[in-house]
Amino acid sequence: MSGPSAQELDHTFDTSYDVVVVGSGAAGFATALGAVDAGLSVLVVESTEKWGGSSAMSGGGLWLPDNPLMQRDGAGDSREEALAYLEETVGDAGRSASRERKEAFVDGVADFVTTAERYGMRFARGKDYPDYYPELPGGKVGRSIEVEPLDSKPLGDWWGTLRSAMPLPAKTDDVWLLGRAWSTPSGFVRGARFVFRALGGLVTGKRLVGIGNALMTSFGRALLVERELPLWLSSPLEDLVVDGGRVVGVRVRHEGRLVTVGARRGVMLAAGGFESNPDWRQKHHGIDGNPSGNPGNVGQVIDVAREAGAALELMDDAWWGASVEAPPGGAPAFIVGERSMPFSIMVDAKGERFANESESYVDLGHHMLAHDKDGPYWLIFDARATRRYLQTFALDPRAGRAMKEAGIVHKAGTLAELADAIGADPGTLRATVQRFNGYARSGVDGDFGRGNSAYDRYYSDPLVHPNPNLGPIEKGPFVAYRVVIGDLGTKGGVVTDADGRALREDGSVIAGLYAAGNTSASVMGRTYPGPGSTIGPACVFGMRAARHMARDAG
Repeated sequence: MSGPSAQELDHTFDTSYDVVVVGSGAAGFATALGAVDAGLSVLVVESTEKWGGSSAMSGGGLWLPDNPLMQRDGAGDSREEALAYLEETVGDAGRSASRERKEAFVDGVADFVTTAERYGMRFARGKDYPDYYPELPGGKVGRSIEVEPLDSKPLGDWWGTLRSAMPLPAKTDDVWLLGRAWSTPSGFVRGARFVFRALGGLVTGKRLVGIGNALMTSFGRALLVERELPLWLSSPLEDLVVDGGRVVGVRVRHEGRLVTVGARRGVMLAAGGFESNPDWRQKHHGIDGNPSGNPGNVGQVIDVAREAGAALELMDDAWWGASVEAPPGGAPAFIVGERSMPFSIMVDAKGERFANESESYVDLGHHMLAHDKDGPYWLIFDARATRRYLQTFALDPRAGRAMKEAGIVHKAGTLAELADAIGADPGTLRATVQRFNGYARSGVDGDFGRGNSAYDRYYSDPLVHPNPNLGPIEKGPFVAYRVVIGDLGTKGGVVTDADGRALREDGSVIAGLYAAGNTSASVMGRTYPGPGSTIGPACVFGMRAARHMARDAG
């Protein structure tokens, strides 16, 4: 016996839409974009006072193999190569990373990109940015795309509530060269180009934004401004409304009262993971965590889905990496390029190396967890590294003073003095550095292979020979920063099918319920195939879910 019709259910709600999206990051907005494109009405609800989620705080890259920009450029890629690479890197990592979902991701790339372009989003390729394992079968260079820097002034009042809003017209494709802007000709040229881009915006009266702000500004302009899509801030999800086994709406705390909103075609859960919930982090990861994601990501939406019968997966994993420890009142600084540059090493509490410092951040994070989840770790630079290369975590003098006062950073004239300062055995650190210096002079890291991969060499100094990632640690003063296990968000969440539909443990579909982004278990399994492997699938599965909702009349 069937349940009441959508029209009958509408009478039981305070208001109704075709689609309700919970969360306002890239996954949520991609879902909204697809729904709007299909002529459906959409409401987006956001639990915090800021919209944009971790996507607005991110580098803004989307890893999208065989994407339309590559095809237009004649860059060699194919469905077969993309899937071969995903099988090599991700492998069999559970239901979320099934062959069907890998194929759905690759097959959904073109629809998302071309639809976004029709709504005014302008993308650029990171032509030089390699996959994180480019030497594996199917590996490539240049699969990542990002939104071009754009003027944020058309957002109007929405600018004031965009998370981490910052008028900085940087591109992900700038970062690898800006790191050596005053030490190599190519870095200087890119630095000059960035400065002129920023000045050009000022001269023309524009408030240019880049990276994650550009991505969410572009989404916001297309949907919030041009199509006046409703977005409710400070409106956390309380519960789902279920009728006859189908999710038909949500209960949301909005403007001080509980509001029941109908969702005729479906509810998308795209509210991030649980990286900012220390209790959950201890339960699932065994650490409190040092997240660089949205502070509003506490896992409550995942719990609502679980209570509705959704299966969960990958709850013990995250988008790991290394971060400089947060000073009191500050935030941890996720480090990517700095740890890869020559004249630097990372050591454990004893003063020994434990991994390839230049490897992908998720691999480094996994190695830190396996080696010593409690740490501490130290990133050590000799004088040439601090003088030649940009260290983003050291730009703010106030943060520098706070880190010094908290014992997060130490400076010393000799390695022995530095060892004493960081609590390592001077003899052990000296032996580690001597061994590393031998590798730097020979050009081959005999312990961990640093500099062997094209990914390692993306963040490097091509003027340093014979290995652009290695440089001897021998010129003081030496500086050490305390490093902790950080992350860009958690990986675990709702198990979904190829169209983003939430699944029960027995594999059956929870009708009317969808999940994408870090609220869902990742199609990337336990690895990170390339730059933008969080946001790329978030957007693709958000769009796929919207297409399914458009086909599903309930």
